[in-house]
Amino acid sequence: MISPLLAQVAGAVAAEGLDSGTAAHYGDPLGEQRRALAGAGVVDRSHRGVVRVGGEERLSWLHSLTTQHLSELPAGRGAEALVLSPHGHVEHHLLVTEDGTATWLDVEPGTVDDLMTYLTKMIFLLDVDPQDVTPSYAVLSVVGPRGADVLVAAGADASGAPYDVMPGPWGGWVRAMPDDTYDVLVARDRLVEAWDALVAQGANPLGAWGAEALRVAARRPRLHCETDHRTIPNELSWLATAVHLQKGCYRGQETVARVNNLGRPPRRLVLTHLDGSVDTLPAHGEAVEWEGAPVGFVTTAVRHHELGPLALAMVKRSTPDDAALVASGVPMSIESD
Repeated sequence: MISPLLAQVAGAVAAEGLDSGTAAHYGDPLGEQRRALAGAGVVDRSHRGVVRVGGEERLSWLHSLTTQHLSELPAGRGAEALVLSPHGHVEHHLLVTEDGTATWLDVEPGTVDDLMTYLTKMIFLLDVDPQDVTPSYAVLSVVGPRGADVLVAAGADASGAPYDVMPGPWGGWVRAMPDDTYDVLVARDRLVEAWDALVAQGANPLGAWGAEALRVAARRPRLHCETDHRTIPNELSWLATAVHLQKGCYRGQETVARVNNLGRPPRRLVLTHLDGSVDTLPAHGEAVEWEGAPVGFVTTAVRHHELGPLALAMVKRSTPDDAALVASGVPMSIESD
């Protein structure tokens, strides 16, 4: 799905890969990061999939299918959740919003069809009605310390703690997220209107390159970037944000519980600083080596406006923090937690 903002926002340069259909940047990727962190930035995430789940049994149903405790999620609250394979590997990352009449899920681009296939198979005789509403709804994100002020000035409620959900203009809602971030659901036919209103109130356009740089610096994982076919939640910060360790049975729970009780996940996600004298960044999936032997792979490499070249990498748990790592000829050093 190609965002109409690509053609209407000055300087927009189309992204490739996972963020194709939106802008990689608007002519100044490093400056966009600085302006967002100094005030507010707005990110086009209209390529994300959106699912609306209706029905009286929707929350108990989603509770049984995911890693999160959702059966008593009150109206006006959100959450993060995962769908795991029977062996505990991450298949889907969901941002969940409950509005009192329906539960909304927004997911990574390109994953909504697979998610809908799975959800549809699991309906049985329950009163649930999952619908792919991506053609009708889109997501924008507002980031930065002045994000709440911008939203209020544009007519949206931006009060509350992380994961609180507030009514919003443009046919949707506003969900508060950690780290001065707000996700804004809008009717897709009002996407340009919402963008223009946010920019008019001081939000600076922030492309996918800049948004990814801020994400990497914050060590936030992303599905299909920091995950592969054998990733388990225990290897990522999602264990703290998207997994409820005291809830009842769900698919893949045995793996999560066993590894959590033993305290020995096979790998860990680390933030690394790259040698800034090298022009190129290692690509996703490039092998990370220590003393000539592979110990992991690069997940996402970026250029941060202040910290320089950074990369998240998935490495063996036993890799020491002071290991002199190399990926594609680029020296890497781990930043300790």
